[in-house]
Amino acid sequence: MRKTILQATDLCKTFSNGKVQQHVLKNLNLSIKKGDFTIIMGSSGSGKSTLLYALSGMDRPTLGSINYGNEEISKYGNDKLAIFRRNHCGFVFQQNYLNDTMSVMDNILVSALLVSKNKKEIVARAKDLIQKVGLDENCYNKFPGQLSGGEAQRVSIVRGIINQPEILFAD
Repeated sequence: MRKTILQATDLCKTFSNGKVQQHVLKNLNLSIKKGDFTIIMGSSGSGKSTLLYALSGMDRPTLGSINYGNEEISKYGNDKLAIFRRNHCGFVFQQNYLNDTMSVMDNILVSALLVSKNKKEIVARAKDLIQKVGLDENCYNKFPGQLSGGEAQRVSIVRGIINQPEILFAD
């Protein structure tokens, strides 16, 4: 039996603009088991990104709780949430958010070196993943501005999975 890895209970997210309140998430309940592949679908503006940000701890819910395993991460402070994300989560965003002043390889390694200090192992893993997404060694020293949109997105995917996260959030 697979264990529940991520659970949201009665999750609500409300944005306020002056006197106007927009309820984006309303009493949402969600349970994701280890190994699940979960797709969240909806029209533009329906709260898909808001949900992903809340589940990952990048944004706080207005109400409700989010549990990772037996830990209620929605109660964590900012520092503890950052450590949680670094150690357990990978991210692929709609925008690639690659650092324009860093090479492809450095964009990938910067997040990996926060988790592991074994640079030789990380570089080998990065090279393997770069090849698996259909890029080659010619891209290692390129800068994001020298890549096509698709190439940049594949670099972002490698950056998101380099640390072998337990949860991959792809927006």
